[in-house]
Amino acid sequence: MGTSIKLLVGLGNPGPEYEKTRHNAGFWLVEDFCRRHGVTLSADTKSKALIGRYQQGAHDLRIVLPQNYMNRSGFSVAHIANFYKIPPESILVAYDELDLPPGIAKFKKGGGAGGHNGIKDIIAQIGSQDFLRLRIGIGHPGHKSKVTGFVLGKAPATEQRLIDDCIDEASRSIDTLMEQGWTDALQRLHSYRPQQKG
Repeated sequence: MGTSIKLLVGLGNPGPEYEKTRHNAGFWLVEDFCRRHGVTLSADTKSKALIGRYQQGAHDLRIVLPQNYMNRSGFSVAHIANFYKIPPESILVAYDELDLPPGIAKFKKGGGAGGHNGIKDIIAQIGSQDFLRLRIGIGHPGHKSKVTGFVLGKAPATEQRLIDDCIDEASRSIDTLMEQGWTDALQRLHSYRPQQKG
C-alpha cells in the first residue's frame, strides 16, 4: 500500500546566483520529479512559491518550491498546507543534508531541524515536526565556521555528478513511496550506492 503524500516541497534559494549551489539540492530533486512526470511549475504570489500538481490514479500531489529564501521557506509550506488542509504527516520535504556524503540520500520521519534553517522555519510555521523528510547528502566542509560558504558554494564536478545521480534515484524513490509505501521506498533509497565514475 502506498504512502499518501499530498504535498512535496523542495527547499532552496531563488535566483540565478543560487541555482547551482549545494543549498538548492531540494529544488533540484523536485525539479527532477517534475521533469519526469511532465509537471509544470508556475509562480503563485499568494504563497510566494512556484507550485504545480501531479495527479495520477489515486495520487493528487501538490508541489511547492518556496521562493522566499531558505530561512523563510515555512511561509509557503504553511500557506499551501492550510489552504488544502494537508496534515504534516502527508508533507514530504526535500533538502540538502551536511551530515550525509554526496551520493547518499535518506528518508526520515519527523525530528528536529538539525541546524537546517529551512526545516527550522517549516517546523515553526506549521507548528509540527511530524512531516516526512528526504535528505540529500552534500557533505560537510569539516568545520561549522565554513558551513555558510560551503552550502552557498558550488560542488566540484565529481561531487555534483554523485549528487545528480543520487537525486535521480531519490526522485524515483518518491514514486516508490507513493505506489508501494514507506518501507519499500526506504529499502530502495537506503540501499542505493553511488557509482564512482572515472
